[in-house]
Amino acid sequence: MQILISCSKTMQFGQCGPEEKEYVQTVPRFLNEANEMAQQLMQLTPEHMAKLLKVSHPIAATVCLNYQHFFDTENPKRAALFAYDGVVFKQIAPETLDADALDYASKHLFITSFLYGLLRSGDAISPYRLEGTVALPGSANGDAQSRFDFWKPLLTDFLIESVKADDGVLVNLASAEMKRLFDWKRVCRETTVVTPDFKVVEGEREKNVTIYAKMSRGLAVRHLLLQRPSGAEALNDFQPDIPGVAMVMHLQRS
Repeated sequence: MQILISCSKTMQFGQCGPEEKEYVQTVPRFLNEANEMAQQLMQLTPEHMAKLLKVSHPIAATVCLNYQHFFDTENPKRAALFAYDGVVFKQIAPETLDADALDYASKHLFITSFLYGLLRSGDAISPYRLEGTVALPGSANGDAQSRFDFWKPLLTDFLIESVKADDGVLVNLASAEMKRLFDWKRVCRETTVVTPDFKVVEGEREKNVTIYAKMSRGLAVRHLLLQRPSGAEALNDFQPDIPGVAMVMHLQRS
């Protein structure tokens, strides 16, 4: 079984705990592509970056600074699972996972990234920010491509081959937009994809609440890393436990 999750916009590069210090860092599979993008992005001004990412000027200034120091030898790097700091990752709580769970994550967890493509949990990454809609020169004829279009031909085969090399099952816990990084119809056709849909229950109604869906996805990842089940039924016995919130999970299989 392979697990797919999304990166988060927020990252944190503070002090490492003992679990992370013992976690063996690896090299991202698509580091060359990330480096080429970083070389282009480091040329942008904060004004241009703010428009490109649709963020405030202070955030854009920080992003620009990170890219300008991207290749510095003293630039901080952190294992991807510990570097991202969004809602999903807070629920995974990697700093509380034991060595066996972290080792399993390094072999079975993929994290999507608009800069790095696909990451393993132990891949060493630098602070950055990027969106899938950002167009940069990169096609054979020099035309600008969105990150979605850039990555699709590179990541589709890689993901399918990785899933097939395991048991052929992909548990998709990524956000919906991340499907655009792949030829998703092909992924579903050539592998068994299990996608949980988490909803809040209010009386007789079910509704989508983004924050609770993200929390549930993070808890599901943690469950898989700790229990390490296999096959398309891996999430059959999972139920998200969010205090004060009634959740229901619907599983979709392709």
